[in-house]
Amino acid sequence: MKIWVDADACPVVIKEILFKAAKRTGLPMTLVANQPIHIPPSNNITMLRVGSGFDVADDEIVRQMSAGDLVITSDIPLAADVIEKGGLALSPRGELYTTDNIRARLSMRDFMDTLRSSGINTGGPPALNQNDRKAFAGHLDRILANILNK
Repeated sequence: MKIWVDADACPVVIKEILFKAAKRTGLPMTLVANQPIHIPPSNNITMLRVGSGFDVADDEIVRQMSAGDLVITSDIPLAADVIEKGGLALSPRGELYTTDNIRARLSMRDFMDTLRSSGINTGGPPALNQNDRKAFAGHLDRILANILNK
């Protein structure tokens, strides 16, 4: 199993949780972004810089990931592609995307896009809070424990 991080939009506090988890477990982790991202010195944590452009990082993650890999992303279409390819997708807010919930998330995303394109201000997501961090860390720990205990 490898951990992939859609790093351009991943909050710093979530990256810190991921760095600790990667060091603790020894699992390989790659942060994918179109700008340089600071990573701690580690043999199993790497940074992959991709060109700028719409969905370039997302497309690279899907191209390189394998079934069973874990992808950290808040991008719902990327999460859908990851699930379709047999991977696990976890949001920085701790929501595990699954085959049971991804279609509803895609529909809501498309609906909100339609509202925004018609001029309605839908606002953005609330700031990441302590409960989100705990939810993320808890889900990440459960996923990693399941993988490492197999």
